[in-house]
Amino acid sequence: MMPARNRREFLKSTAAIGVGAWIAGPDLAAAAQRSANEQINIACIGVGGKGSSDTDHAGNHGNIVALCDIDDNHLGAKAAKFPQARKFNDFRKMFDDLSKQIDAVTVSTPDHTHAAASMQAIKLGKHVYTQKPLTFSVYEARALREEAKKRGVCTQMGTQGGSLDGFRSAVEVLRAGAIGAVREVHVWTDRCGRFWKQAPDVVARPIDKPAVPAHVHWNEFLGPAPERPYSPLYHPFAWRGWRDFGTGALGDMACHLANMPFYALNLGYPSSITAENSAVNPETFQQWATIRYEFPARGNLAPVSLVWWEGIRNGQRNLPPADLFLGQPQPENGILCIGEKGTLFTTHAQGGDYKLLPGDKFEGFKAPEKTLPRLGSTDANSDDSQKKEWIAACKAGKPDAALCNFEHAGLLTEAVLLGNVAILAGKKIEWDGAAMKVTNLPAANQYLHREYRKGWTL
Repeated sequence: MMPARNRREFLKSTAAIGVGAWIAGPDLAAAAQRSANEQINIACIGVGGKGSSDTDHAGNHGNIVALCDIDDNHLGAKAAKFPQARKFNDFRKMFDDLSKQIDAVTVSTPDHTHAAASMQAIKLGKHVYTQKPLTFSVYEARALREEAKKRGVCTQMGTQGGSLDGFRSAVEVLRAGAIGAVREVHVWTDRCGRFWKQAPDVVARPIDKPAVPAHVHWNEFLGPAPERPYSPLYHPFAWRGWRDFGTGALGDMACHLANMPFYALNLGYPSSITAENSAVNPETFQQWATIRYEFPARGNLAPVSLVWWEGIRNGQRNLPPADLFLGQPQPENGILCIGEKGTLFTTHAQGGDYKLLPGDKFEGFKAPEKTLPRLGSTDANSDDSQKKEWIAACKAGKPDAALCNFEHAGLLTEAVLLGNVAILAGKKIEWDGAAMKVTNLPAANQYLHREYRKGWTL
């Protein structure tokens, strides 16, 4: 097997050859073809749930050399498809044993271990694909963004909607000024408490302390999180509703829903965040929340208020005001970008399809010139397309080539997770992005980061 460093240099150099192969003749063209056939070695951390499809899609474009999961049932099921891959329950041991054989890593674990796994990979010079939200905390989002840039690795966050042609078209429409200056954005979701338990159904830790099942490696599940007994209320999947492990509906869906306007409008750091929400408890996420993010002017771009809506409030879904929909039905998930000349409305949870409103005003509208590459991606293959885009960036050695690289994803995740900080703070927070601190309420800075268990630091 080719040594890792030589493999990476070969992949990068031969991928670059492909750009000019048609000019330089058949020898270079043949080298470019060999590059296309050369497989990147990928290790997959978290191979159950969303990690199952992430692993399968990575396997479409690379060679799966390692599988890691805290659940032996997940691990066994995926090993049946990739029998040549080494199996691990602890990604730290995986890196110790196989680092030289790994070129790239996927991370599809619960939110609280995203940063620990991703950072170890980045520091070893591995390319990384990490599921959304990029991290569990604001601090971690900043740390991963900076480290990935420092190391020059190719990255992508798992927001597959960003690969859709419709998503990229919507970005171009907004950037071209089709609806005028955008000053207001609304995003909303049906996820809050619908797919997992949280307040008001669960507001405290379970009293029962059942034995850890033989197939679950509980210490590795906890990772950097504080020690607590095992419960089936945490694993699998239900961890999303618990503050020690998940980031709530906000972390689950805002990185999807806010991604398109955030990217199109170059939102960057918010200046303030205000949350209105139901009762807060220290264990699980709230029943509903409305969070307003204020983004200052950016060059010639107008200031933007982005409002997040989630949950059930007074027996009704917590949604933007009905009049903003201009007669359109209110879908379960969606985006409204309100401009001076009209509204861009999408019922797609990831911004992949849109309408311009009012319809009669935009009849015969012609899309602006394409400025973003198209992947031919649809809902049926968007997840695979996003992996393909990432692998192509890895082979070319171009960190900016994947649309949701950590430079963008880190900023997006940081902004999104500040909503959870505002909820815990209980007051409006003013944010100094450059200094990474809340300026008006120093006590709120405790929610930007937490102490890790020994052995699980970044």
